[in-house]
Amino acid sequence: MARTAEPDAGGARAASREEIPALLYDAREAVLESLLENPRLDETHLCLLLERKDLSGELLERIGRRKQWLRSYRVRRRLAFHAHTPRLLAMRLVRELYLMDLVQLSLLPSAPAELRRLAEELILARLPQLPLGQKLALARRGSARVAAGLVAEGHEQVVRLALENAFLTEAQVLKVLSREKLPARVVAAIARHRKWSQLSNVRIGLVRHPLAPLARVLSFLPDITLRDLQELCEPGTLTENLRRYVDHEIARRSRAGKGGACRAG
Repeated sequence: MARTAEPDAGGARAASREEIPALLYDAREAVLESLLENPRLDETHLCLLLERKDLSGELLERIGRRKQWLRSYRVRRRLAFHAHTPRLLAMRLVRELYLMDLVQLSLLPSAPAELRRLAEELILARLPQLPLGQKLALARRGSARVAAGLVAEGHEQVVRLALENAFLTEAQVLKVLSREKLPARVVAAIARHRKWSQLSNVRIGLVRHPLAPLARVLSFLPDITLRDLQELCEPGTLTENLRRYVDHEIARRSRAGKGGACRAG
């Protein structure tokens, strides 16, 4: 029995609605390009096609040039998430994504770093306008930069959740502590946190911060290295009151033969 010939490019262009689903998985680029010209190709077909990870950038560019297809959010989202979508097209589409899709993209390991960073920046730009419920969701699920942005805003409930975010990093916590006009409750929350307050670099950042609770800062001093304590004594680093406590701690160690006290600034 003779085998039915596989459809060529022209056949793909004229294929019936029933024939299109099988053609979506054709390995030939020419067939897929012709399929895009088929007037019976609809949004559902296109979304199925965009699930393929092996599509070329040229084919994705062709899809992105069709205004009638880009009216569909489902199509725009799949194009934005596709690993082979050309850079400029992807960056334009990312700006049109809904909030939680931006969150998903920002955490997607296969997405280019440039797109992940853009997604984070778009989320951060929206933070001031977001309702509390969305901020709480972001505090749980957002990337390290997003979690840090939420911590810096200072809403007590959001800060508590964001500090527990699994993606939050020491580097981002330190960036929060380096911000100007940081709410005192944020500094206090970091100083009390069971994880972040145990890290030596965070402790030094808290000692440097003028809003850090004095009692917590003093509890950190015995565990800070002598070299770090001496660096903290540099003029203009600490308040005069805290400087005296650091000086006392260095002097205490000096008596044990470990170093000298702060010099007057």
